[in-house]
Amino acid sequence: MLAFLPDLRLAYRDEGPRDGPALLLCHALGTHAGVFDAAAPLLPPAFRVIRYDARGHGGSDVPPAPYAMGALVRDAERLLDHLAVKGAVVAGVSMGGLVAQGLAVKRPDLVRALILSNTAHRIATPAIWADRVAAVRAGGMAAVSGPTMERWFARGFRETPEALRWRDVMEATDPEGWCGCAAAIGGADFFETTSRLRLPALAIAGSHDGSTPPDLMRDTAALIPGCRFQLLRRSGHLPPVDAPQDWAAAVSGFLSELGRP
Repeated sequence: MLAFLPDLRLAYRDEGPRDGPALLLCHALGTHAGVFDAAAPLLPPAFRVIRYDARGHGGSDVPPAPYAMGALVRDAERLLDHLAVKGAVVAGVSMGGLVAQGLAVKRPDLVRALILSNTAHRIATPAIWADRVAAVRAGGMAAVSGPTMERWFARGFRETPEALRWRDVMEATDPEGWCGCAAAIGGADFFETTSRLRLPALAIAGSHDGSTPPDLMRDTAALIPGCRFQLLRRSGHLPPVDAPQDWAAAVSGFLSELGRP
Protein backbone atom coordinates (compact mmCIF):
# COMPACT_ATOMS: atom_id res chain seq x y z
CA MET A 1 0.00 0.00 0.00
CA LEU A 2 1.01 3.60 -0.49
CA ALA A 3 0.49 6.49 1.90
CA PHE A 4 0.22 9.70 -0.09
CA LEU A 5 1.78 12.34 2.14
CA PRO A 6 1.94 15.99 1.05
CA ASP A 7 5.45 15.69 -0.41
CA LEU A 8 6.14 11.96 -0.42
CA ARG A 9 4.69 8.53 -1.11
CA LEU A 10 5.56 5.92 1.50
CA ALA A 11 5.12 2.21 0.77
CA TYR A 12 3.84 0.33 3.81
CA ARG A 13 2.23 -2.89 5.00
CA ASP A 14 -0.56 -2.97 7.57
CA GLU A 15 -1.19 -6.50 8.87
CA GLY A 16 -3.19 -7.97 11.72
CA PRO A 17 -6.39 -6.85 13.45
CA ARG A 18 -7.19 -3.18 12.90
CA ASP A 19 -8.52 -2.91 16.44
CA GLY A 20 -5.43 -4.53 17.94
CA PRO A 21 -2.58 -2.68 19.67
CA ALA A 22 -0.22 -1.26 17.06
CA LEU A 23 3.42 -2.23 16.52
CA LEU A 24 5.40 -0.07 14.10
CA LEU A 25 8.56 -1.66 12.64
CA CYS A 26 11.30 0.63 11.26
CA HIS A 27 14.10 -0.89 9.18
CA ALA A 28 17.84 -0.34 8.77
CA LEU A 29 19.69 1.68 6.17
CA GLY A 30 20.07 -0.16 2.86
CA THR A 31 17.23 -2.57 3.54
CA HIS A 32 13.42 -2.22 3.39
CA ALA A 33 10.34 -3.41 5.24
CA GLY A 34 11.00 -6.96 4.04
CA VAL A 35 13.82 -7.21 6.57
CA PHE A 36 11.09 -8.28 9.02
CA ASP A 37 9.58 -10.98 6.77
CA ALA A 38 10.88 -13.94 8.78
CA ALA A 39 10.18 -12.43 12.19
CA ALA A 40 6.80 -10.75 11.67
CA PRO A 41 4.75 -13.99 11.47
CA LEU A 42 6.22 -15.03 14.84
CA LEU A 43 4.96 -11.93 16.66
CA PRO A 44 1.77 -12.02 18.77
CA PRO A 45 -1.23 -12.26 16.42
CA ALA A 46 -3.23 -9.80 18.51
CA PHE A 47 -0.99 -6.97 17.30
CA ARG A 48 -1.57 -4.76 14.30
CA VAL A 49 1.89 -4.80 12.70
CA ILE A 50 2.75 -1.81 10.52
CA ARG A 51 6.00 -1.64 8.61
CA TYR A 52 7.11 0.73 5.88
CA ASP A 53 9.92 1.53 3.48
CA ALA A 54 11.81 4.62 4.63
CA ARG A 55 12.18 7.43 2.14
CA GLY A 56 14.79 6.54 -0.45
CA HIS A 57 14.24 2.81 0.05
CA GLY A 58 12.09 0.01 -1.38
CA GLY A 59 8.84 1.22 -2.88
CA SER A 60 8.88 4.67 -1.31
CA ASP A 61 9.80 7.87 -3.10
CA VAL A 62 13.42 8.98 -3.39
CA PRO A 63 13.73 12.73 -2.78
CA PRO A 64 17.05 14.42 -3.55
CA ALA A 65 19.70 13.88 -0.87
CA PRO A 66 20.69 14.82 1.78
CA TYR A 67 17.93 14.16 4.32
CA ALA A 68 17.74 15.26 7.94
CA MET A 69 16.85 12.81 10.69
CA GLY A 70 13.94 15.10 11.48
CA ALA A 71 12.50 14.33 8.04
CA LEU A 72 12.75 10.57 8.66
CA VAL A 73 11.04 10.99 12.03
CA ARG A 74 8.35 13.13 10.43
CA ASP A 75 7.68 10.42 7.83
CA ALA A 76 6.95 7.88 10.58
CA GLU A 77 4.84 10.44 12.41
CA ARG A 78 2.78 11.24 9.34
CA LEU A 79 2.29 7.56 8.51
CA LEU A 80 0.83 6.86 11.96
CA ASP A 81 -1.34 9.98 11.69
CA HIS A 82 -2.46 8.81 8.23
CA LEU A 83 -3.49 5.47 9.74
CA ALA A 84 -5.10 7.17 12.78
CA VAL A 85 -2.83 5.20 15.11
CA LYS A 86 -1.87 6.42 18.56
CA GLY A 87 -0.05 4.72 21.41
CA ALA A 88 1.98 2.35 19.24
CA VAL A 89 4.90 0.26 20.32
CA VAL A 90 7.71 1.38 17.99
CA ALA A 91 10.51 -1.04 17.17
CA GLY A 92 13.47 0.16 15.17
CA VAL A 93 16.57 -1.63 13.90
CA SER A 94 19.72 0.47 13.38
CA MET A 95 18.58 3.60 11.47
CA GLY A 96 15.04 2.63 12.44
CA GLY A 97 16.05 2.82 16.09
CA LEU A 98 17.12 6.43 15.63
CA VAL A 99 13.75 7.15 14.04
CA ALA A 100 12.02 5.45 16.99
CA GLN A 101 13.92 7.55 19.53
CA GLY A 102 13.15 10.77 17.68
CA LEU A 103 9.48 9.89 17.31
CA ALA A 104 9.11 9.07 21.02
CA VAL A 105 10.55 12.47 21.93
CA LYS A 106 8.55 14.44 19.36
CA ARG A 107 5.18 12.69 19.64
CA PRO A 108 4.76 10.87 22.96
CA ASP A 109 1.07 10.45 22.12
CA LEU A 110 2.07 8.16 19.27
CA VAL A 111 4.58 6.02 21.19
CA ARG A 112 3.76 4.09 24.36
CA ALA A 113 6.86 1.88 24.36
CA LEU A 114 10.16 1.49 22.50
CA ILE A 115 12.11 -1.49 21.20
CA LEU A 116 15.59 -0.34 20.22
CA SER A 117 17.34 -3.08 18.27
CA ASN A 118 20.98 -2.86 17.16
CA THR A 119 21.01 0.89 17.29
CA ALA A 120 22.32 3.67 19.55
CA HIS A 121 21.77 7.30 20.43
CA ARG A 122 24.50 7.99 17.84
CA ILE A 123 25.80 5.57 15.20
CA ALA A 124 29.43 6.04 14.08
CA THR A 125 30.59 9.63 13.43
CA PRO A 126 29.78 12.36 10.91
CA ALA A 127 33.21 11.86 9.29
CA ILE A 128 32.65 8.13 8.83
CA TRP A 129 29.27 8.72 7.23
CA ALA A 130 30.67 11.45 4.99
CA ASP A 131 33.36 9.03 3.79
CA ARG A 132 30.75 6.36 3.07
CA VAL A 133 28.59 8.81 1.14
CA ALA A 134 31.62 9.88 -0.89
CA ALA A 135 32.41 6.23 -1.65
CA VAL A 136 28.87 5.60 -2.91
CA ARG A 137 28.90 8.79 -4.99
CA ALA A 138 32.14 7.63 -6.62
CA GLY A 139 31.55 3.90 -6.97
CA GLY A 140 27.87 3.12 -6.42
CA MET A 141 26.41 0.84 -3.76
CA ALA A 142 28.95 -1.92 -4.44
CA ALA A 143 31.59 0.36 -2.93
CA VAL A 144 30.09 -0.11 0.55
CA SER A 145 28.19 -3.38 0.39
CA GLY A 146 31.15 -5.66 1.17
CA PRO A 147 32.34 -3.83 4.30
CA THR A 148 28.73 -3.45 5.40
CA MET A 149 28.10 -7.19 5.24
CA GLU A 150 31.24 -7.76 7.33
CA ARG A 151 29.90 -5.44 10.02
CA TRP A 152 26.36 -6.81 9.82
CA PHE A 153 26.79 -10.58 9.85
CA ALA A 154 28.95 -13.11 11.66
CA ARG A 155 31.50 -14.87 9.47
CA GLY A 156 29.57 -18.14 9.46
CA PHE A 157 26.36 -16.47 8.25
CA ARG A 158 27.88 -14.12 5.69
CA GLU A 159 27.81 -16.54 2.74
CA THR A 160 24.35 -17.98 3.37
CA PRO A 161 21.63 -17.34 0.77
CA GLU A 162 19.82 -15.03 3.19
CA ALA A 163 22.88 -12.89 3.82
CA LEU A 164 23.62 -12.74 0.10
CA ARG A 165 20.03 -11.70 -0.51
CA TRP A 166 20.48 -8.66 1.73
CA ARG A 167 23.75 -7.78 0.06
CA ASP A 168 21.80 -7.77 -3.22
CA VAL A 169 19.07 -5.63 -1.64
CA MET A 170 21.66 -3.11 -0.49
CA GLU A 171 23.32 -3.00 -3.90
CA ALA A 172 19.89 -2.45 -5.51
CA THR A 173 19.08 0.45 -3.17
CA ASP A 174 18.91 3.80 -4.94
CA PRO A 175 22.24 5.54 -4.19
CA GLU A 176 20.43 8.85 -3.80
CA GLY A 177 18.17 7.40 -1.12
CA TRP A 178 21.02 5.64 0.65
CA CYS A 179 23.16 8.78 0.66
CA GLY A 180 20.21 10.85 1.87
CA CYS A 181 19.57 8.56 4.84
CA ALA A 182 23.29 8.14 5.55
CA ALA A 183 23.54 11.92 5.89
CA ALA A 184 20.61 11.84 8.31
CA ILE A 185 22.32 9.19 10.45
CA GLY A 186 25.59 11.10 10.39
CA GLY A 187 23.89 14.22 11.72
CA ALA A 188 21.92 12.50 14.49
CA ASP A 189 22.86 12.36 18.16
CA PHE A 190 19.96 11.70 20.54
CA PHE A 191 21.99 11.47 23.76
CA GLU A 192 20.27 14.40 25.47
CA THR A 193 16.75 13.78 24.19
CA THR A 194 16.74 10.01 24.69
CA SER A 195 17.98 10.48 28.25
CA ARG A 196 14.77 12.42 28.96
CA LEU A 197 12.49 9.60 27.84
CA ARG A 198 10.35 7.92 30.48
CA LEU A 199 8.52 4.97 28.94
CA PRO A 200 8.79 1.17 28.81
CA ALA A 201 11.75 0.19 26.64
CA LEU A 202 13.67 -2.86 25.51
CA ALA A 203 17.17 -2.78 23.99
CA ILE A 204 18.26 -5.74 21.85
CA ALA A 205 21.88 -6.30 20.87
CA GLY A 206 23.64 -8.92 18.76
CA SER A 207 26.85 -10.45 20.03
CA HIS A 208 28.36 -10.37 16.50
CA ASP A 209 27.19 -6.84 15.64
CA GLY A 210 30.06 -4.83 14.17
CA SER A 211 28.00 -1.69 13.55
CA THR A 212 26.40 -1.13 16.96
CA PRO A 213 28.27 -3.47 19.33
CA PRO A 214 26.64 -4.69 22.56
CA ASP A 215 28.56 -2.23 24.76
CA LEU A 216 27.24 0.69 22.71
CA MET A 217 23.72 -0.71 23.02
CA ARG A 218 24.15 -1.07 26.77
CA ASP A 219 25.16 2.58 26.99
CA THR A 220 22.08 3.62 25.03
CA ALA A 221 19.79 1.42 27.13
CA ALA A 222 21.21 3.04 30.27
CA LEU A 223 19.89 6.42 29.10
CA ILE A 224 16.27 5.30 29.64
CA PRO A 225 15.43 4.43 33.26
CA GLY A 226 14.14 0.88 33.52
CA CYS A 227 15.09 -0.06 29.95
CA ARG A 228 15.71 -3.81 29.69
CA PHE A 229 18.75 -5.06 27.81
CA GLN A 230 18.78 -8.38 25.96
CA LEU A 231 21.77 -9.89 24.15
CA LEU A 232 21.17 -12.29 21.26
CA ARG A 233 24.27 -14.46 21.22
CA ARG A 234 23.91 -15.88 17.72
CA SER A 235 23.10 -12.64 15.95
CA GLY A 236 24.77 -9.73 14.22
CA HIS A 237 23.38 -6.35 13.23
CA LEU A 238 20.13 -7.59 11.67
CA PRO A 239 18.61 -10.16 14.04
CA PRO A 240 15.27 -10.23 12.19
CA VAL A 241 17.35 -11.72 9.35
CA ASP A 242 19.96 -13.93 11.03
CA ALA A 243 18.04 -14.83 14.23
CA PRO A 244 14.35 -14.17 13.53
CA GLN A 245 13.06 -16.63 16.13
CA ASP A 246 15.26 -15.20 18.88
CA TRP A 247 14.40 -11.64 17.92
CA ALA A 248 10.68 -12.34 17.73
CA ALA A 249 10.81 -14.11 21.10
CA ALA A 250 12.50 -11.12 22.71
CA VAL A 251 9.99 -8.70 21.19
CA SER A 252 7.01 -10.94 22.02
CA GLY A 253 8.10 -11.28 25.64
CA PHE A 254 8.31 -7.52 25.99
CA LEU A 255 4.91 -7.05 24.32
CA SER A 256 3.27 -9.60 26.62
CA GLU A 257 4.56 -7.73 29.65
CA LEU A 258 3.14 -4.48 28.31
CA GLY A 259 -0.36 -5.85 27.85
CA ARG A 260 -3.01 -3.92 25.96
CA PRO A 261 -3.03 -0.11 26.16
